[in-house]
Amino acid sequence: SIYEMFGNECCLSTGEVIKVIGFKINKLIASICENNEVSRFSAKVELPLNFPGLYKAVADKTPYDSVEEITKKVSIGPTRYGHPCFYSPEDIKLANLTIKHGEQITFNSVEEVNGTMAVNCGVVRNNQSHSFTLPLSQEGKFYECEDDQIYTLKEIAEWKIPKCRNRIVKLSNTLHTWDSSNPLPENFDGCLILTPVYEVQAVMKFRKDIVHILSDLDVEVKDITDCYDISSFLQPLSLEDVFERTSKEFPMAAEIMEGPSGSQKPYNLLHTGKEIVIYKKYQATRVLASEIRSDSPKRHFLIPLSYKGKFKRRPREFPTAYDLEIARSEKEQLHVVATKAFDSPHKELFSVSVGDQFLVQQCQTSEVLYEGRKRVIDVLACEQILSDTYKRVLLPMYMEGGFVEVIHDKKQYQLSEICKEFRLPFNVKVSVRDLSVEEDVLAAVPGLQFEEEITDSYLLISSTNSPVESWEIPVCRLNMSVHLLSKDVQTVVPPATKTTVEEISEEQYYMVRRYENQTLHPPPRPPKKPT
Repeated sequence: SIYEMFGNECCLSTGEVIKVIGFKINKLIASICENNEVSRFSAKVELPLNFPGLYKAVADKTPYDSVEEITKKVSIGPTRYGHPCFYSPEDIKLANLTIKHGEQITFNSVEEVNGTMAVNCGVVRNNQSHSFTLPLSQEGKFYECEDDQIYTLKEIAEWKIPKCRNRIVKLSNTLHTWDSSNPLPENFDGCLILTPVYEVQAVMKFRKDIVHILSDLDVEVKDITDCYDISSFLQPLSLEDVFERTSKEFPMAAEIMEGPSGSQKPYNLLHTGKEIVIYKKYQATRVLASEIRSDSPKRHFLIPLSYKGKFKRRPREFPTAYDLEIARSEKEQLHVVATKAFDSPHKELFSVSVGDQFLVQQCQTSEVLYEGRKRVIDVLACEQILSDTYKRVLLPMYMEGGFVEVIHDKKQYQLSEICKEFRLPFNVKVSVRDLSVEEDVLAAVPGLQFEEEITDSYLLISSTNSPVESWEIPVCRLNMSVHLLSKDVQTVVPPATKTTVEEISEEQYYMVRRYENQTLHPPPRPPKKPT
């Protein structure tokens, strides 16, 4: 018989046939790192994969000897995590391209090309991408490139620890305050050597769930792959695997092998053994919003444009005159009150007192006298509101003051109207809750800042037995496995779609913002005070 302890199989009976479908890191053993070696004074600590914080992966100094070794040890896949980068200390001469030594090579995917297994690769030269393939037989030294991205510990475990190797990471952001239960030293901001502890994922003939077997289980096994009909086993698929299927394969019937955790609908309906219909895959827009509060942690939400509640505007705060220029729009004049005094070093520019009110006009340049010499600097033209008149003033763009917006607009807005009419970020509060859902999580939040619109991958699903409504489920943030059923889907047209507000963790928030902003240039820095 099979015994289960803490979600892992602890004993396998003699003669049991299992099909190994993958290996997964169960936990990490961490040691403090000094000069790429374990510190003599460091005790080993066990870190769960949900241990908080964001980390940078330090490039591995040990080279790979061939492209084939890289494909066997490094995760290469269709998601945004699965594109590792390497460089060769020697030139690589191909039929119609020479890869220069030290040039960054991105490994995108592995596939068969003209009967030979190869890796689809790319290099970027002068902002132009050049694609080529490297056969698995390509030998030479390949070193890992520096990676400037940040990752959660779970992402590091899934994508950034090569098989049979450790990984050095540097703590980038601790996200949570330190307490006595934290296994790392207080205020630690150094490097850790992570050693993975694996589990084997397997399926059995007469079970419909995935079996998790710790890699240190003392059991002898024999490979019978060549003499056994493995088609009799179920084939588990992750949501990413389902999303990679072609659009023509949808709709499809499936049974859940491992359901997600969480009490929020529809996750509480997606339990092991439940049959579902997956109608289609697509990209959908969400608005990323954060709770407005001075202390942390803040709550974060992904809000669908179909949200049926209404919002009223809340005042925005601006730390500099430069932020006023960014927020200025042609649609309406920006009215602000100064919350911090500013004494101008130039007689040509205005000194601000707390309580001064301004209508923001436009950015321009102005000539000022600085240490006996005339200089041209960027300024913000405003109208100061006096008791019975307006006074035109100039504020230096580098001014570090403080302003709060005065709201004259009392209108209630739908989310789609806000996205269409205003620039984000935008501050609001819920004035009318969404009555189409049992509990509107946004209604209890005193204030929200809409930060940006994002696009994410979703699957549309419903229950097979009672398809009265369909649900959008996120592909990248839901840990769930299914196996496909051979039965035909009776209802090709999905029932009415229910979209929900998704509350995400702080780590997920950073990941969403990181990937959404990867292709965007950062805004220019505000002008500095002349020196």
